[in-house]
Amino acid sequence: MNDYLEQLEDEAIYILRETAAQFEKPALLFSGGKDSIVLIHLALKAFRPAKFPFPLVHIDTGHNFPEALAFRDKLVTEIDEKLIVGYVEDSIKKYNLKETQGRFPSRNALQTYTLLDVIQANEFDACIGGARRDEEKARAKERIFSVRDDFGQWEPKLQRPELWNILNGKIHKGHNVRVFPISNWTELDVWNYIKKHKIELPNLYFSHERDCIVHQDKLVAISDFIQPLPTDVVVKEKVRYRTVGDMTCTAAVPSTASTIDEIIAEIIETSISERGQTRLDDQLSEAAMEDRKKQGYF
Repeated sequence: MNDYLEQLEDEAIYILRETAAQFEKPALLFSGGKDSIVLIHLALKAFRPAKFPFPLVHIDTGHNFPEALAFRDKLVTEIDEKLIVGYVEDSIKKYNLKETQGRFPSRNALQTYTLLDVIQANEFDACIGGARRDEEKARAKERIFSVRDDFGQWEPKLQRPELWNILNGKIHKGHNVRVFPISNWTELDVWNYIKKHKIELPNLYFSHERDCIVHQDKLVAISDFIQPLPTDVVVKEKVRYRTVGDMTCTAAVPSTASTIDEIIAEIIETSISERGQTRLDDQLSEAAMEDRKKQGYF
């Protein structure tokens, strides 16, 4: 296992260093979730004792878990790196955007406007993210260097072959590349790596009690954004989160796993992907994620 994790780590560090070498103004997208936290750990290994050759960027939807935001700020302070925050609320006002209607609205689609504005304002030519191939079927079509056009749009038929670890970072002016250093990792790999390196995470990932609404057999936490209706079934459950998105569209899973070993045991037993089990917005249609990516979503 250690040899296998070291191979994944070596590949990810190679990709991070290639990104820094091939692009003029890269950025690392950081959400406060486990995958982006692992990316920061890898970047520390790749570039310390020097500073990162890129800033961290967070696209704040306004529907974030407070625990994730607090952890984000704590980690950024500890590593003393630059953080740029783009606010979806600003994009809603700027472009007069309409938010998704319904009981559990997601601002994921609206993030695209904010991300593209941040890219343009800072002239970023590459954005590093923690997407993995096993998250969702649309992710499995991605290259390590995923080329996007002037509008941030992804066209799977125009992606370049990547043979023998040769990464082609040449792009036309105005185009952008999304970089996925842990694309070949699985959720289980991430957790084994976190265990090996004793990486700190937000407490959202470990078992805790929350008041939740039962919605289509899923547990959605009660929050400032979602309040129970008279017809709702409200329960207090021991839960944890497999992935951290908006509070409005991310369901918790019933769990008593309070240690990394217990979480790893749970993941080994499950046959459903983390997004498939917990992300309400990915279940709107068969191609929900792919449609968003073609519009510029990360």
